[in-house]
Amino acid sequence: MQPIETERLRLRNFREHDADALFAYLKSPVASCFLSLTLSDMEAARTDAAKRSKDEEQIAVCLKDTDLMIGDLFAHREEDTVSVGWNFNPAYFGMGYALEAARALFVDLFDNAQARRIYAYVEDHNLPSQRLCERLGMRQEGLFLEYVSFKNDEAGKPIYENTMQFAILRWEWEAARTQFFRPNQELVDA
Repeated sequence: MQPIETERLRLRNFREHDADALFAYLKSPVASCFLSLTLSDMEAARTDAAKRSKDEEQIAVCLKDTDLMIGDLFAHREEDTVSVGWNFNPAYFGMGYALEAARALFVDLFDNAQARRIYAYVEDHNLPSQRLCERLGMRQEGLFLEYVSFKNDEAGKPIYENTMQFAILRWEWEAARTQFFRPNQELVDA
């Protein structure tokens, strides 16, 4: 992918040297949907970073000034529809980085990649991701009861989670875009 820059961030392809930063938040994922990505040690992190560096759908989110990776996005494309998601190092929560990165990705997907529809799955207990979807102009399309299991209980039975689907269509993005941009196209925090 071509790097995307915002006021504070650079979205770029993964690099093998991102292993340390990746391990920082995937040694113990916060969101249950990322439990399957748990990294056991630095060797696993190096392997994962190398694998991600060859995958255009995996996007490293880095501080623009230092190139330190603080999280990642994904954008899985199927024709004109794109599934997106985000995972950030908890040390950088509450600073607006996820919103800034996701907005920049949405601009790129709608304006350059000609996406018609973008959607995201969020567990019903993941309130920060739900708020992020709403701040991006996405609307909740559905709630899937006992949709998926990411872990088992002590007896080995799956623990199923309820999952919400959020989405936004190109025309909805274009209509809502004025709230995200000033006249000079600088991103604003809605």
